[in-house]
Amino acid sequence: MNSSKLVLRKNPSISFSLKQVLEIPQIKVNQDTSDESPSETHSPKPGSSINQKIKKNLKETAPMDSPPPPPPPPYPPNPKETYINTHTETQESNRLLTPESPTSVDDEFYDDDFLSIDIDSARSVINDDDIITPPFSWKKLWEFTGPGFLMSIAFLDPGNIEGDLQAGAIAGYSLLWLLLWSTVMGLLIQLLSARIGVVTGRHMAEICRDEYPRWASLLLWCMAELALFGADIQEVIGSAIAIKILSQGVVPLWAGVIITASDCFFFLFLENYGVRKLEAVFAVLISTMALSFAWMFADTKPNEKELLVGLLVPKISRKTITQAVGIVGCVITPHNVFLHSALVQSRKVDSTKKGCVQEALNYYTIESTIAVFVTFVINLCVTTVFAKGFYNTKEAHSLGLHNAGKFLQHRYGGGLFPILYIWGIGLLSAGQSSTLTGTYAGQFIMGGFIDIRLKKWLRSLITRSCAIVPTMIVAVVYNRSDASLDHLNEWLNVLQGLQIPFALIPLLVLVADEHLMGVFRIGPLFELIMWIVAALVIVINGYVLLEFFSSEVRGLVFGILVCSMIVAYAAFILYLTSHGNALPSTWFNGLRSKRLGYIVQ
Repeated sequence: MNSSKLVLRKNPSISFSLKQVLEIPQIKVNQDTSDESPSETHSPKPGSSINQKIKKNLKETAPMDSPPPPPPPPYPPNPKETYINTHTETQESNRLLTPESPTSVDDEFYDDDFLSIDIDSARSVINDDDIITPPFSWKKLWEFTGPGFLMSIAFLDPGNIEGDLQAGAIAGYSLLWLLLWSTVMGLLIQLLSARIGVVTGRHMAEICRDEYPRWASLLLWCMAELALFGADIQEVIGSAIAIKILSQGVVPLWAGVIITASDCFFFLFLENYGVRKLEAVFAVLISTMALSFAWMFADTKPNEKELLVGLLVPKISRKTITQAVGIVGCVITPHNVFLHSALVQSRKVDSTKKGCVQEALNYYTIESTIAVFVTFVINLCVTTVFAKGFYNTKEAHSLGLHNAGKFLQHRYGGGLFPILYIWGIGLLSAGQSSTLTGTYAGQFIMGGFIDIRLKKWLRSLITRSCAIVPTMIVAVVYNRSDASLDHLNEWLNVLQGLQIPFALIPLLVLVADEHLMGVFRIGPLFELIMWIVAALVIVINGYVLLEFFSSEVRGLVFGILVCSMIVAYAAFILYLTSHGNALPSTWFNGLRSKRLGYIVQ
């Protein structure tokens, strides 16, 4: 009870004189006793002088043969407490919360996270709601829908689109099975990223800053920024190429870069209206990509039988090994691992209740799977379109983002709506959406690793400038020929491939840490599977790096420098793997200990 008044209940067998009532000293009741029972709050101690005087007055005034007074009825529950404990279901689940109260008014301008959506986690059983997962609800799934689609945009950036078209033109339908399984691998990795974000309430960059030594976290930050830098250049140039296509060459590449760079301010404008508005914009961009590439698929009419065979029958040849490596490498983007662990925190989940955490993980799994499946269908459309039109042709090895539209136009003609412009619209949607998510990832990476407090607009300006300034130089220097852009794209793919272990290994180490994850740590079998997946991805990218450097390294001095960097690179990977007892030898020791334990028993 929050009341501080002493209430005396009327009983016909008891009468008080005004004088006797006034002789009772005033009882002071603590205002902050809302959690105590009524008897504990308003009853004086048995041995106190106040209690003695009350008993004496009652004894003198009450008749001798009167029955004892009945106990007072139980106090009704405090409606305010009931509201707090039950999270009333009439509250709008998608109402945007402002970052007020615990922080000052100025702190909202330094907030690194999304504006949050309060998810209504209704209590199913009293005292058991912390362990019981609520039943499935379509409404609740809709409330959790959003972060997975923002994450899935990394599967559709211009670099991925270029990898798809080259795989289709050179390998035909034969690598579709690899596209499917690499997408599954990417989904598993992203689900682990969402898992660590939901369970800990922090994103990957913050956790790495806390769990690793300062020198290691700073080095991880540099690697993440380099990966983001390479991806951002590809995304911005992809958007600039699309603008050049749609403007029929009127807008040059460098002007398209400037137009694309301005989207960060549009992003800041949208963020002021809440996360739902921002997610709606990304949904429109993904829908535009899906419609554009599906239209191209319907126009070109790929062979359905060869498509199914390519999906179900694994086949690879020595001629297509480079394209196969490109498909796998494009799916795992280092900055996306950091981004997804932050995006899931846009929904408020009570991390102290296991049922609520498990419910959030279930809905994020469903939502992310649907989103990644949509991206797989889009990538499939792009690959099959170019497989139908350019497989075993002389143009196959010269295709890229810069000239793909012209080749499509020449192959399939104009039609009601020229395929060149359909391609340009889809490419522009891919570039714009991926640059927006790249801006968001840059904010979380910088804020998490170095714990710097900057205003949102200033941080967006810094992260965007770090990519735009070099991209402007690249757009001017490499705009001389199509071959120079292809060469630049190879270097950028190598740069991102180098950074994959520095996002993937910390994720696997941390998500298996019982001290950090508690009961939500991944099991030994799933941990082993994910380490095999990670090793496969790292080996594939290592093959690309070996092939690239073997063809690019010239001279003794440069060779020694590259070898020294490779040794340092491998040593840091080994350190990250050994952090948290994640080495395979630890598994073998654990299995051997269990076996010895069984023998002793």
